[in-house]
Amino acid sequence: MKFQRRQFLNVVAGAAALPAMSRLAKAQTYPSRSVHWIVGFPPGGATDIIARLMGQWLSERLGQSFVIDNRPGAGSNIGTEAVTHAPADGYTVLMMSAAQPINATLYEHLNYNFIRDIAPVASISREPNLMVVHPSVPAKTVPEFIAYAKANPGKLTMASSGNGTIVHVSGELFKMMTGVSMLHVPYRGAGPAVVDLMAGQVQVMFATMPSSIAYVRSGKLRALAVTSAARSTALPEVPTVAEFVPGYEASAVYGMGAPKATPPQIVDTLNHAVNAILGDAKVQARLADLGGTALPVSPAEYAKILAETTEKWAKVIQAAHIKVD
Repeated sequence: MKFQRRQFLNVVAGAAALPAMSRLAKAQTYPSRSVHWIVGFPPGGATDIIARLMGQWLSERLGQSFVIDNRPGAGSNIGTEAVTHAPADGYTVLMMSAAQPINATLYEHLNYNFIRDIAPVASISREPNLMVVHPSVPAKTVPEFIAYAKANPGKLTMASSGNGTIVHVSGELFKMMTGVSMLHVPYRGAGPAVVDLMAGQVQVMFATMPSSIAYVRSGKLRALAVTSAARSTALPEVPTVAEFVPGYEASAVYGMGAPKATPPQIVDTLNHAVNAILGDAKVQARLADLGGTALPVSPAEYAKILAETTEKWAKVIQAAHIKVD
């Protein structure tokens, strides 16, 4: 699917012009019952962890349960499609991650149009990945790793949580910008990939922070760098990839989406609630502990982030000829 930034932003702007009077009463009393928050991945991964934390905080703030509904499959496409077909009443929302912007290019034939069918509601956090290696890898720094990889072309194996995931494209971007050769080994999720990395079955992974930070802190994995533009407060001693590879940046923005025709009043209610929660120092500290940074913005600003992210990963996917199985 070709992505056009103007089309995406126009969809968001158009939502504000939807006839609202017939839905005004419902919007004013929202939420009056439980909200189902669909997560397109199994329990335990970064997307699920952040959704459960924010769901708990939203339940406390808005007085209604936010029920996490895991719908894994097809790189989150099953969950995303379910939301596109849900009633646009605010009681079914989507946990967004890097998957939706990536999948817009990765999958040529989808039963939905992400740009057209999902309205951005609120961003939650920006999460960098960690470039981690098994302790047997002799490199202690990114330059040492690049030198080692170039001296051993094709001998290093790079694990990922699956073809086209943020973990995979982050590694492909590194390969493109450094000229190193590594064999990509896709797994069915971050969990089994990290397990094999700790066992030495693979040597390197651009792992999500929530799935790997505990193992770095315990010494089971060695962190060479974080993939964000700035160092992470969770691991301040770990440099960024960009300190050695200028211009490199790879991160996942987590947030909430909703069916396209969701009333603007409901979108605003959810956006204001999320942003208020993200303003709490304790919440910021909890997200930082997972390696992320709170990212409170408006729906329009979130749409811009999604537009830029989609364009960025489209270039990597096309240049690396990434295909799904």
